[in-house]
Amino acid sequence: MTAAMLNNLDLEGRPEDTRIVVAMSGGVDSSVTAALLKSQGYDVVGITLQLYDHGAATHRRGACCAGRDIHDARNVAERIGIPHYVLDYESRFKEQVIDNFADSYALGETPVPCIECNRSVKFRDLLATARELGAQALATGHYVASRRLAGGSRALVCAADADRDQSYFLFATTREQLDFLRFPLGDLTKPQTRELARRFGLEVADKQDSQDICFVPTGRYTDIISRLKPNAIAPGDIVDLDGSVIGRHQGIVHFTVGQRKGLGIASGSPLYVVKLDAATRRVVVGPREALRMDRIALRDVNWIGDGALDHVIGDGIEMYVRVRSTRAPQPAWLRAVDGGYEIELVAGEEGVSPGQACVFYDAPAGQARVLGGGFIRSATASRARAGIAPLAAEVVRG
Repeated sequence: MTAAMLNNLDLEGRPEDTRIVVAMSGGVDSSVTAALLKSQGYDVVGITLQLYDHGAATHRRGACCAGRDIHDARNVAERIGIPHYVLDYESRFKEQVIDNFADSYALGETPVPCIECNRSVKFRDLLATARELGAQALATGHYVASRRLAGGSRALVCAADADRDQSYFLFATTREQLDFLRFPLGDLTKPQTRELARRFGLEVADKQDSQDICFVPTGRYTDIISRLKPNAIAPGDIVDLDGSVIGRHQGIVHFTVGQRKGLGIASGSPLYVVKLDAATRRVVVGPREALRMDRIALRDVNWIGDGALDHVIGDGIEMYVRVRSTRAPQPAWLRAVDGGYEIELVAGEEGVSPGQACVFYDAPAGQARVLGGGFIRSATASRARAGIAPLAAEVVRG
């Protein structure tokens, strides 16, 4: 089969003979994805996942996959003339995302639930459902793109709209999943997407974007954690770098590495959260220079670059990495260390927190290719700095 015989989704066959399942959250992005594919002639089936008890979140602005969103997705499907199904994924979402989120915070981490939702619920469970429905692909409204490689496999690349790029949240996507996934909005900007929604006559054209933590109806994630992990709300000490107690706190879940405001302590100079010690319930604070870390130990590494990672890593791979979704990629080295993987940051980075993702790219900007990534297990300052002993922020997971 030659490239000329593939349709615009790089699939064999005419669009009208190609079934595509679209994950419809009720927002403008997934709605336009469905409408766009329908307009191109594909056999489109819309699926909306009910992910949590949406009663308290139904009327909250910015709530995702709540009652209003299901209603909006159903209306869009009716408007564009495609079948639409709502699947109850509440139990698996709680087990794989919400419980994991609470566990992570209780360990002193700063989790990213969207990554786990994409990895376990959408791109594993929903993808399997799409296959059962006879689909040739699962399409989503994520702002990321994929490109067909010479050998027929696919590469994940950043979106054309850098301000909307969601590649950080999709680093755990596997090669097998990439072969089945399609991202029709990857080369569009958000204004272009909204304009398409208007052209298609979709009522969600100006709908507000969903929030990151979609399952927190009150906007206070500590409400979820206090119910599932009450020990994480236990009070403890705030200490300086020498271990001297300088204050008290009402639970480590109220803090994250790099935080400055809301510490509740008086100081002659600015102090930042440097480390969270769940075992002792201690919040360690220090000056800003204590935040800069050079080495990051990773867990659950996913590699979607060329070849097998253990075969190509050699003495190390030069790349660019992003340690938070809002940070720009910076130069680094990925190396194999003691049976695991470690990132060495060329210039160091502030506020590196266990539980966050460290995502690998082959370029610092533009539509760079995503090479994979892993979750941050610990971070250390390998180079001595004026009067500051090396610190390690590490979490031991069961």
